[in-house]
Amino acid sequence: MSEFLSAMLDQREREIFDRARRFSEEIVRPNAARWERERRMPVEALEAAAREGLLGLEVPAALGGLGARYLLKLAIAEEMSRADMAFAFSMINTHNVAAKLAQSAVSRHREDLVPALMKAEIFGATALSEPGAGSDFAAIGTMARKAEGGWLLSGEKGWITNAAVADIFITYAQTDASAGWRGIACFLVDARRPGFARKPAYALMGGHAIGAGGFALEDYFVPDDDLLAGPGTAFKLAMQSVNGARVYVAAMCAGMLAASLEAALDYGARRHAFGKPLVEHQGLRWSLADVATDLEALRALTRDAGRLIDEGRDAVMAAAHAKNFAGRVTVPRIADCIQAMGAAGLREELPLGRHLASAKIAAFTDGSTEMMLERIGAGLRAPHTSSGR
Repeated sequence: MSEFLSAMLDQREREIFDRARRFSEEIVRPNAARWERERRMPVEALEAAAREGLLGLEVPAALGGLGARYLLKLAIAEEMSRADMAFAFSMINTHNVAAKLAQSAVSRHREDLVPALMKAEIFGATALSEPGAGSDFAAIGTMARKAEGGWLLSGEKGWITNAAVADIFITYAQTDASAGWRGIACFLVDARRPGFARKPAYALMGGHAIGAGGFALEDYFVPDDDLLAGPGTAFKLAMQSVNGARVYVAAMCAGMLAASLEAALDYGARRHAFGKPLVEHQGLRWSLADVATDLEALRALTRDAGRLIDEGRDAVMAAAHAKNFAGRVTVPRIADCIQAMGAAGLREELPLGRHLASAKIAAFTDGSTEMMLERIGAGLRAPHTSSGR
């Protein structure tokens, strides 16, 4: 964990973090390469995470969760991604569904579904993206039309984390195409009901543990109680959630970069060339110094955005800056670490190859790097000047 985040955690949070770190060392790190080689989503590891309480991280203690702050979530995201970003992303998205439903006004969601999600008796996912609508969330084509006692949903979702195994999906659909984003509503979709058809999971290089895939809905009936947010509010709530996701993805990038730097430094200290350790050659040392600087900058951006989220303040620009910087530096800096190790950096028993692929996945998730530039650019303002100056 970065010193930035470590200094901001209290004693209880450090104990939870240590539990997550042990889980990562004992379960994730030894198996990550095998999960990728077998091209599968490790449900058994999610079940093990549930036994450690990690699927209820931000769920209130009154509902059986840990009631943790967002900053602890960031610390765990960074630490677990040192071993495998793909699994960390899956686990946190599983947890996010429980945390979301814990805020529901419907007792069945809080009392039945949240405990089942935290125990990994069922799995959850959030379905925003579609085959034809990713970064442009307002352009989703899945439609919802009002019916007696509920809604009928039809359309297709794609690029959904955990879609390979999820039982319930927090799903966004358009109720009025002419209203744009104001017509979008949020529904709870149960994959075990008629009208739901799961698509095959994607063969996603470096990210099979994410379990990404999609599903189709055809006149799928959602009762009124499973309307989680109506038109006019659902889009805004989704954007707030996306800000949080952008920041923890940036933290995941920091974890992958930190692990890659440590591997390169360890290799450079042990491997000798021209009579001295590789790390004592200026070219290599300077290359890794640049990696270290970008890592510290990424951690600082992530920490500051996370603090804004915990304080309930506007984090739109801070999240975009963190995600943009992560997308810009993580792939080339991990490549620098691989270059510092030569061909050894690509060996399967080391995580650098998986980290490189996962860093590219991270550059697209929850808003591409280009979308972050658009977001930041839209927020820029020229300084005010008085007339005549």
